Amino acid sequence: MNTERRTTVLIVDDTPANLAFLSDALDDEGYEVLVAPSGLSALRQLELVRPDIILLDALMPGLDGFDTCRRLKANRETEDIPVIFMTALTGTEDIVRGFGEGAVDYVTKPVRVEEVLARIATHIARSRSLRRAHSTVEALPRASLTVDPDGAVTWLSERAREIVPSASTRGELPPAACEWLARCRQQDPGAPRTTTFTLGARRVLFEYCGIVEQDEMLLFCEPADEMTGATLTGAFGLTPREAEVLRWVAAGKTNREIGLILSLSPRTVTKHLEHIFAKLGVETRTAAASRALAVLGAGAG
Repeated sequence: MNTERRTTVLIVDDTPANLAFLSDALDDEGYEVLVAPSGLSALRQLELVRPDIILLDALMPGLDGFDTCRRLKANRETEDIPVIFMTALTGTEDIVRGFGEGAVDYVTKPVRVEEVLARIATHIARSRSLRRAHSTVEALPRASLTVDPDGAVTWLSERAREIVPSASTRGELPPAACEWLARCRQQDPGAPRTTTFTLGARRVLFEYCGIVEQDEMLLFCEPADEMTGATLTGAFGLTPREAEVLRWVAAGKTNREIGLILSLSPRTVTKHLEHIFAKLGVETRTAAASRALAVLGAGAG
């Protein structure tokens, strides 16, 4: 007996004939089909069931498809369900608007069954692949998120949500972060794998880890800990910038890496290290790192 769950498709359209036509076609292909005659009806259904994909009419009375999609993507329970718009609108601005609300694709009306089936299969396969990747990454001890080439956040682990609450799904990283990611994607040797950016009121360290699925990039993140800087400043009489340099020395970074992370020239990093060694009473970076880790370890305890 085959107990494997059938793939579920939710069709949202205010025209009964469209619902019947698509429902019959998808049912014949073996899909489990749910239907909703309005955006509000769809949202109510989604409180009880979680389809694998949604076919969403763009133009409906009351809550239209664009607003419905926006609400879906604002809800953590439904934000990762792929949405395919069905629309008679073919203007570029309408298509762009649909993608801007979080849709993964669109088909034009009158819909062609073969096209709809192909797009459903493609996006369900991609969605499942991403979910497997996200589940694997979620199990890691580090906070992580994925972003698309435009810097839009497509997924955050639970730990990442705590660190960067302002970067909710569909939120965007700052332009400087997008430029950095573009260089990382192009494997620019001058692009650091770790760097810091301000999100909301928080300074966050990001580490580029590579491409996990098609165009999506995986990043690790952690707070650029203000308390760490304050601890080192207080313990050794360092300036805030010297404390930042010492923190990265303790993390095992080279002068070149520290310069890239903090946007400093190697010469400037070297000058900071000379001052740090003098204030700590040491002669080597290994000794400086050891003293810093001892202080930070005591503070953590």
